[in-house]
Amino acid sequence: MIYLDYQATTPLAPEAREAMLRWLAGPEEMGFANPHSPHRPGRVAAAAVEVAREQVAALMPAGGRVIFTSGATEALNLALRGALQNDSAKVLAVSAIEHAAVLDCAEAMRGGSEVYVLPVGPDGIVPADVPLPPQLHILAVMQVNNEIGTIQPVDALAEAAHAAGGLFLCDAVQGAGKLAPPAHADMIAISAHKLYGPKGIGALWVRDGIALAPLIHGGGQEQGLRSGTLSPALCAGFGAAAALCINLRESDARHVESLWARARELFAGWTLNGSADQRWHGNLNIRRDGLDVARLMSDCRTIAFSAGSACASGSGRPSHVLRAIGLSDKEAKTAIRLGFGRYTRAGELEEAAAAIHAAARAQGWD
Repeated sequence: MIYLDYQATTPLAPEAREAMLRWLAGPEEMGFANPHSPHRPGRVAAAAVEVAREQVAALMPAGGRVIFTSGATEALNLALRGALQNDSAKVLAVSAIEHAAVLDCAEAMRGGSEVYVLPVGPDGIVPADVPLPPQLHILAVMQVNNEIGTIQPVDALAEAAHAAGGLFLCDAVQGAGKLAPPAHADMIAISAHKLYGPKGIGALWVRDGIALAPLIHGGGQEQGLRSGTLSPALCAGFGAAAALCINLRESDARHVESLWARARELFAGWTLNGSADQRWHGNLNIRRDGLDVARLMSDCRTIAFSAGSACASGSGRPSHVLRAIGLSDKEAKTAIRLGFGRYTRAGELEEAAAAIHAAARAQGWD
């Protein structure tokens, strides 16, 4: 099986797995201890959580705190609902290409909040000078789009949000560990399993001085903002993966650039969706008019790739991102997404391209 779905999830780094093992140990090693307990095993587990917090914080700007969550979806909901819950001026603006965790949360907040959806250009970029609504409270724009990989001008948009009197929330799930963090953001959401860490854990970074109301009530274990027992194993794996991303950032970037160049050669006859330049080059979203993608995927069962956003798979709905850049429903349904990264080999990419081209030729494509 050739894995080319890095936007859906990345392979678990061996170093992250190794960091987790101690905290999955049996009763003799005491690795199972509750990090919120006051006894010695609990304090040791709590120390591991704090080491991981520092490792994750190293991916973020200075001057903020890291709140562990179950993933980026919870982090984004905590940011949006937590920042708006006790505020009388509830005006929210989101881009049309945000992840469902932002768009659906914003939609659920209609009534108590005014929600504005901001357009993108055909290149899949939110204009830096996009008009913002008056009395803005929060602007939410992702750093890198999960479907087409376009990199947004988040620093300029953050400054625009601040000039309008609002906060800036950034979904940095696809950029964390690969790109510099959004320097001017007020809140940043990331997920461990998109940067070679374990599933089931993410984080919300909150700039100092910003108050949030909790979504989950209980013991208040995570800085009073998230109740529930933290997993030292998941935290340790997240931290190790974050540290590895920092250490390997340059080599990872060079590797992805070489894969991107080869992929563009291999799929030269396909139409690229979104900007070729202002983009994370580990994401190749391409289409061919008239292509039956369901049949293509069935004929390429030894390749793991996506027909669109993994988070919307099975919904039967065309991609909202591809529609936002001007594609018709028919065109949007002819797109595939190939995602690659640290553990992808050039030979795998070439083998996958050969299989995809063969399956396309079976549909009448040269």
